[in-house]
Amino acid sequence: MTRISPTQIGGPQLRRGWTTGACATAATKAALIGLWGGAFPSMVSITLPKGETPEFPVIGVVLGDGWAEAGIVKDAGDDPDVTHGVTVIVRVERSTGGVVFSAGLGVGTVTRAGLPIGVGEPAINPVPRAMMDEMVAEMASEYGQNPDIEITVSIPNGAEITLKTWNPRLGIKGGLSILGTTGIVRPFSCAAWIASIHRGIDVARADGQTHMAGCTGNTSEKIVQALYGLPDHAMLDMGDFVGGMVKYMRRNPVARLTIGGGIGKMTKLAQGAVDLHSGRSQVDFDVLADWAGIGRVAQANTALEAYEIAGAPLAARVAKEAVGQAALQFREAVPMLDVVIIDRAGNIIGQATK
Repeated sequence: MTRISPTQIGGPQLRRGWTTGACATAATKAALIGLWGGAFPSMVSITLPKGETPEFPVIGVVLGDGWAEAGIVKDAGDDPDVTHGVTVIVRVERSTGGVVFSAGLGVGTVTRAGLPIGVGEPAINPVPRAMMDEMVAEMASEYGQNPDIEITVSIPNGAEITLKTWNPRLGIKGGLSILGTTGIVRPFSCAAWIASIHRGIDVARADGQTHMAGCTGNTSEKIVQALYGLPDHAMLDMGDFVGGMVKYMRRNPVARLTIGGGIGKMTKLAQGAVDLHSGRSQVDFDVLADWAGIGRVAQANTALEAYEIAGAPLAARVAKEAVGQAALQFREAVPMLDVVIIDRAGNIIGQATK
């Protein structure tokens, strides 16, 4: 999909970086080469989910009896990421029963429900796990080895750094999470990102598009685009900035707008937030419990956990409230609006129109 990047709009170019998941995958590759090839590379290249092939310098290599270890320093580019500069260390060790993941020093363990990784598991998210799984399979095939490997990911000082994140509140104990869905950290510039939304609206209007969709991420964008058969240039990379999108549309009206996202961000919109970033808006679980009519929803750790407790009726209520709040933001000239809530697997779990 071709679209304007926030790094391409005026001013200095903002440098992209790499997620902890990409770094862990690169470190896994380097460690496996050392284990199975007998010598470590000085650089490794990996293929990210969208086809990019970044290279990473390899540091901190150690070869032991049946195990190997390698490190990658995370470069977050121009994003103000608290994990910029950390070293992601991966130890690979011969095991049985496929690929097994373990949390080393400075990597957290999940202790509460509502996250995409189960309780008791190392806080290594699904996409990084899949990337490392694929790397083990690729290297095992190349070296003629059995792909039964335990992968232990460590981040020195991760336990201290995680106190600057939402991990403790989310029940991730002991360290940081290994994150990423694309492998890329895009520079976080509010003004540049909002400007890119404006340019997307301009392009779509100029082409005569009457229906646009603003989505919070890749999964919701894919589902909403398929649902309505919208062309690429009708899709707005809204991110967290629903307010910036709507404000511009008040002056540059469209006939129809669809807003798509996961249950967490759509709950924030439903409760009146227009900046959906985790650092600037939070879910009110007492309100969710009232909407659900289930008291224990108030004790949920995430909106996803609340949905798992209350089910489809809660998602429907969130969608209804979200579309109502979006209409309020438009004030007088309200377009046809609908909200689509998508789960992590790409299923539509809530939908409302106004």
